[in-house]
Amino acid sequence: MLTLPSSVRVFLAVTPVDMRGSFDALAGQVRRMDLDPQDGHLYVFTNGRKTLMKILFFDRSGWCIFAKRLEQGTFQIPAVSEGQQQLKIDPAVLGLILEGVDLSRAPRRKRYPPNST
Repeated sequence: MLTLPSSVRVFLAVTPVDMRGSFDALAGQVRRMDLDPQDGHLYVFTNGRKTLMKILFFDRSGWCIFAKRLEQGTFQIPAVSEGQQQLKIDPAVLGLILEGVDLSRAPRRKRYPPNST
């Protein structure tokens, strides 16, 4: 499971990215989202087929990239509204995405109205 400090935020790029690029290309994508790639947060990118994911972050001494390529299936990315460039997600959700858990099909509990007494 992925454990991050509470100060670290996770941003997911909504549009697919050419995964041939490395540190500078991904940092450029972050800047195009009007964010600072050296702020210590995680920036998550996927390819068009959603079979490859890269996570970029800067740890004060240099750039880091984590990559995961799926052998089967695709990454299940949360739905976003039209025109949205990035999505801020909970680090726990990132862990579930990396593990291949599809939250869109998860059963939801019914909401009952509160008892009025």
